[in-house]
Amino acid sequence: MSNLLRALGLSGLIALAGASAVPAQETGGTAVLSGGVLSEGGEAAPAPGGGEEERPGEVAGCRLVAKAVCPGLDLRHRNLRSIALPGADLRGANLMRADLRHADLRGADLSGAILDGADLRTAFLQGAKLTGARLRGANLEFARATGADLRGADLTAASLEAVRADKADLSGANLEGADLQEAKLANANLSDAVMEGTRIRFAIFQNTLMTGCRGCPADW
Repeated sequence: MSNLLRALGLSGLIALAGASAVPAQETGGTAVLSGGVLSEGGEAAPAPGGGEEERPGEVAGCRLVAKAVCPGLDLRHRNLRSIALPGADLRGANLMRADLRHADLRGADLSGAILDGADLRTAFLQGAKLTGARLRGANLEFARATGADLRGADLTAASLEAVRADKADLSGANLEGADLQEAKLANANLSDAVMEGTRIRFAIFQNTLMTGCRGCPADW
């Protein structure tokens, strides 16, 4: 094997690896290449991270940028991690099982959107409008949703552990079987909401309105 490597030389190794001919470094006899990595068997392997799905910049002719107007857009199963869509119009969009971890959706309009099973961990939802949105089984752990409008939203079995939703409007929302442990809902509105079977250990409901709420804690 060593005789073969010497015979090929560095340029031959680059060709075998399918790498670009940028300056390579040799450290301890191992060539460090750009665009490809040689395995022990001498075969070219993808560079680390090369197999990750890229975030889309445009879908169905709609550019995914701040204040984008994309109502009804189909974004199911999309990788939208850390995407910046503040103030975007995504009314009725289908975001089922989309990866929205750490996404910036501040002030975005997601009224009637489908977010069942979506991953919204650590997402920014301050002031977002989610009236009538479907978030069944969605993961909103550690999301920031201060002042968000979730009137009539379906959050059945959703995980809202440690979510920050002070001053959020959850009136008429369905939180049946949801996880609200350590959630912060001070000065929020839970009027006519459904919280049967909801886990609320260590949750904060200071000055929260609960008129007509089914399953809301009676001693708050």
